[in-house]
Amino acid sequence: MYAMAMESWSSAELVRVELDAPEVGRRDVRVAVHAIGVNPVDWKMRSGGPIRLAARVVRTFRGPRGPIILGVDFAGVIDAVGADVTDLAVGQRVVGGTDFSRGQHGSYADTVVVRADQVCALPDQVSLEVAGSLPVAGVTAWMALSEYRAIGPSERVLVLGASGGVGQFAVQLAKRTCGAALVAGVCSGKNAAFVTDLGADVVLDYTAGDALAQAEAHGPFDIVVDTAGTYPARRCRALLAPRGRHVMVAGDGAAMMMQVLVPPFRSRAILGKPTRKRLAAVVDAVAAGQLVVNIAKQMPLADVQAAHELSQTGRMTGKLVLKPRER
Repeated sequence: MYAMAMESWSSAELVRVELDAPEVGRRDVRVAVHAIGVNPVDWKMRSGGPIRLAARVVRTFRGPRGPIILGVDFAGVIDAVGADVTDLAVGQRVVGGTDFSRGQHGSYADTVVVRADQVCALPDQVSLEVAGSLPVAGVTAWMALSEYRAIGPSERVLVLGASGGVGQFAVQLAKRTCGAALVAGVCSGKNAAFVTDLGADVVLDYTAGDALAQAEAHGPFDIVVDTAGTYPARRCRALLAPRGRHVMVAGDGAAMMMQVLVPPFRSRAILGKPTRKRLAAVVDAVAAGQLVVNIAKQMPLADVQAAHELSQTGRMTGKLVLKPRER
């Protein structure tokens, strides 16, 4: 098994490692990985701060031993199933997400082993590359709009960072799947046409003035989804309707957590946790043409550090996909 991993928490460098093929437990599936989506949480685990600390604590007590393999998103083909797995089969195409808290390695590898309830079968019309882009970003957007604050046809949605990974999924799901009455997206002027094509009714250019002040004319909103992590929570909450909620999906640190833990309890931090049910909802939206994935670039897994550098610029309007079987 080939992977890109940190040799220890004292180093942020990702190096090639060769490991024995992982064993398959009774409730597990083993997947030959063909596509891996890159998410900001991946490089944040390398760069320090609260996300790296949280990952280190979880992995120390629950994770696997050996090199630290990062990554969550993956799509590929099942090559082994556990004795208790009856609803999936060898040769089936699947998408899924790894989980340190279940003692699993991350997805930056050519092979992963996860529980069967962490993967979803793929219909023929959804490619492995598209599927590999969905787990964290797609599930995060789905959770915000369907679980934390279910959006219906008469409601209004504001997406901050609408051209980013989670943002573009949130705009599409809000308009095309949830049927929101109005979706407003905040982005730079150069991405305005892109966000309009995603389905936004209103596009607000943050380079032309205070985006939240511009948004006031289109509210109040039933949900404000902040995928940029740079907008004051208090001002976001001021844009909400009486039953409205504010979701943060990109912020780090104690300041963000304080917004969750103190009154009026209308803010929440979300990071998508892929499960079969959630993945199936997102995959169904792709298959139905309600969700289009914009892949900005595909790169060999060996170039993962370069992919992280691209992601860190914050200028990507599509997903980065790593290909472990292109060497």
